[in-house]
Amino acid sequence: MKNFSDYDNAVADYYKKSVMNPVPVLSWEFQQQFTNALNSVHADAKRLEKLAKKFHWNLNFDFELKLQQQTILVTDASLSIIFASENMIRMNGYRESEVLGKSPKMFQGRDTDSEASKAIRMAVQNQQPFENNILNYRKSGTTYNCHIQGFPVFSKEGKLCHFIAFETAA
Repeated sequence: MKNFSDYDNAVADYYKKSVMNPVPVLSWEFQQQFTNALNSVHADAKRLEKLAKKFHWNLNFDFELKLQQQTILVTDASLSIIFASENMIRMNGYRESEVLGKSPKMFQGRDTDSEASKAIRMAVQNQQPFENNILNYRKSGTTYNCHIQGFPVFSKEGKLCHFIAFETAA
């Protein structure tokens, strides 16, 4: 090839005959983000399945499906957080390591509706499932509406052992 136009023409001919379509480099970033999110969902689902097996949970949730759309938070019976899904960081800015051992009340603040908080507290005390919207606070201090579906988790022996909450920013 004596000049660059010969090269350009050869490349153009190659791509015309090729079945593959060139993809902009930017799309690979989206692909990587998507792959990372799927890997995170899968890893969190496996961790939840291990918890369920370890504590003999008497429930049947498709954790992988739930994690694709919701954040999952698990507390022990005394309401100390023992698990938070990786996708929580997108919802409120916290990483799991920052919330372990703390109460979910850490997400509430001055403007949180006391009636909604009371309704959740009563359901927890009565070991009943609940569904409610509540104003929570992000790590940055900004607020967001959080839709929570909470469930008491019983062992196969019927003993209360955990609470699990499926949360979405509403």
